[in-house]
Amino acid sequence: MKRVLLLVVTVLMTACFAFGNGQQDASGKGSEDSGRTVISYWGDWGGEGQKQFEFMLNAFNESQDQITAEYVLQQDMVTKFLTASVSGDAPDLMFWDRFRTALYAPKGVLLPIEERMVADGISPDAFYSEAIRELTNDGHLYGLPLTVDCRALFYNKAMFAEKGLEPPQTWDELLVAAKALTEWDGDKMIVAGMSLNDVGLFNMWLQQAGGQMLNDDGQATAFNTKAGKQVLDFWKELMDAKVYTLGFETGLGEGIDAFATGKVAMTYSGPWMLSTYESYGDNLDFGVVPPPAGPQGDHAGLMGGFGLVIPSAAKHKDESWELMKWWLTVPENAGMYAQMSKNIPGVKMATEDAYYAENPYYPSFIETFEFAKIRPTVAQYPNMEIKAVIPQLQMFMEGKLSAQEALDAAQEMGDILLQEKVK
Repeated sequence: MKRVLLLVVTVLMTACFAFGNGQQDASGKGSEDSGRTVISYWGDWGGEGQKQFEFMLNAFNESQDQITAEYVLQQDMVTKFLTASVSGDAPDLMFWDRFRTALYAPKGVLLPIEERMVADGISPDAFYSEAIRELTNDGHLYGLPLTVDCRALFYNKAMFAEKGLEPPQTWDELLVAAKALTEWDGDKMIVAGMSLNDVGLFNMWLQQAGGQMLNDDGQATAFNTKAGKQVLDFWKELMDAKVYTLGFETGLGEGIDAFATGKVAMTYSGPWMLSTYESYGDNLDFGVVPPPAGPQGDHAGLMGGFGLVIPSAAKHKDESWELMKWWLTVPENAGMYAQMSKNIPGVKMATEDAYYAENPYYPSFIETFEFAKIRPTVAQYPNMEIKAVIPQLQMFMEGKLSAQEALDAAQEMGDILLQEKVK
């Protein structure tokens, strides 16, 4: 790929957005159109996301003369998809949050694609392995990665330079930097050295301490260990050092980004925030580095992102596979969508484009992908994390539970939730 790719995308988007993307009936389903097979692509992104999807479908439609792909915006998409899978009105292709695979693949509503991959000589090794693993269930592959993302450490370069600091590479260095960067005016926090508002990142911190959320067979929790205690003890050390106050960011007012406005010196975030922070120009001088290593030197990150899947009830499976293959297995096409949408593509070769290598921020995310892991691919894992772990950790941060009490309570409830049958 050439650096001119992004310019070409911009020019083509301007042209394509001026035209419609085909005709649909009232149900959003396609029909035969001038000898072409019309397929429906369901997604739940409107606005710019919808325009970007429509651009890619237009490009696909123009690349051949057998298939017309149409975008159908759906609210409450998964619920409608499950209903449509029974009624015979299933879409042909879907935009898919990959973490859903472990929950919905066992229901038989997604089409395995590994035989198609073999037939067309496409290797899963071309994609980020963790993203492929997130789309795999019981030995079957149910889609391909569209984008990959992870958390990395965003830091205010101007603040670091003023204090003579380098971006932290370890927990110890993170603590030192957070203390140095925090500012108080009497009893009022002016600048927080490190944002600690997201206890949902416990999984990432736990892996940095050498632990894991579930045991190897995924049947029970595994975080109530020395590693889990190390995480909470370190969070308490940061809080005791007064580098952060609970509610500080929300207290700044609705719509105010604490990092962008210089109220937080360091925060964990993902590539989805790059365009926002870049829009501040000279008013925000920031950098991005991989997550600092834990006390034993363990590096860890959390990978997420989206993919494309074909419903098992789709009427045009072969045509849908042609669209998926064109979009996600050809680096130029995968990179075209990723650069247009400010994302990182799921096919690794596309990240070799100069657009990523020469950008000051993307290399840190791509480096983090070398060790980042997905959430456990267990159907009840999200339920366990949301209902058992996060509430106890929040109570710990509020000083209502000790570290051990929080871990004990989360383990007891979490083990019960993991054993519940998925409805």
